[in-house]
Amino acid sequence: MGTYQYLKNVISEKGAGYLCLIDPDNHNTEQSVKIATTCEYCDVDALLVGGSIMFKNKFEHNLRKIKESVNIPVIIFPGIFHSIFPCADALLMLSMMSSRNPDLLIGEQVKAAPLIKSYGLETIPTAYLLIESGSLTSVQYMSHSFPIPRAKTAIAVAHSLAAQYLGMKLIYLEAGSGAKNSVPNKMIREVKNNVDIPIIVGGGIRTPKEAKKKVENGADLIVTGTIIEHNNNEDLIKEFSRAIHR
Repeated sequence: MGTYQYLKNVISEKGAGYLCLIDPDNHNTEQSVKIATTCEYCDVDALLVGGSIMFKNKFEHNLRKIKESVNIPVIIFPGIFHSIFPCADALLMLSMMSSRNPDLLIGEQVKAAPLIKSYGLETIPTAYLLIESGSLTSVQYMSHSFPIPRAKTAIAVAHSLAAQYLGMKLIYLEAGSGAKNSVPNKMIREVKNNVDIPIIVGGGIRTPKEAKKKVENGADLIVTGTIIEHNNNEDLIKEFSRAIHR
């Protein structure tokens, strides 16, 4: 079974899935592995590994060790496309459709494509939509792009529909790591009402209650990163899992 089908099965069986993001730039190998194994023990469904910067040598080593330590899928979340290695289960093939930066829409993907082909790595085409969060986030700064205004739900819906019509398999509504505000529930609900592909929601989700509200409004997959990395607490991760899964 491929990773994308696995995620769809999780959504079908549990109502929604829970993904934790590990940024290797923020941790040494031992810390990364500890977070990964704790997440698996606490019923996290898959791991995203990546970030906005990613130092190549450190990333590859941490990715391999994380993969060796867990049985749940390990998915590369590429801040930059040179950080692609064959030791993962899959790659989110991101196109930052909220941006008008051609490198992030298609340029970096073209550069990475031959390498991905040589690795035989599963790709999951994903429309990455950056949503205004009330603060400047790393992804906004590094991508030189404007987010979709949080009050402009129709713009998010239009981008999401375009993503579906272009053949994307996932829509990722992203407020950004450590965002002041998470993606508005109204926006999630309207996107869900207009598309047929799974929706990932991440950034600024600090409590299990908030995660549950995202699921109730249509999120199929919830991503937490900063709150888990800074509080590698089994009880907290279990609370998130219970809140997200039905």
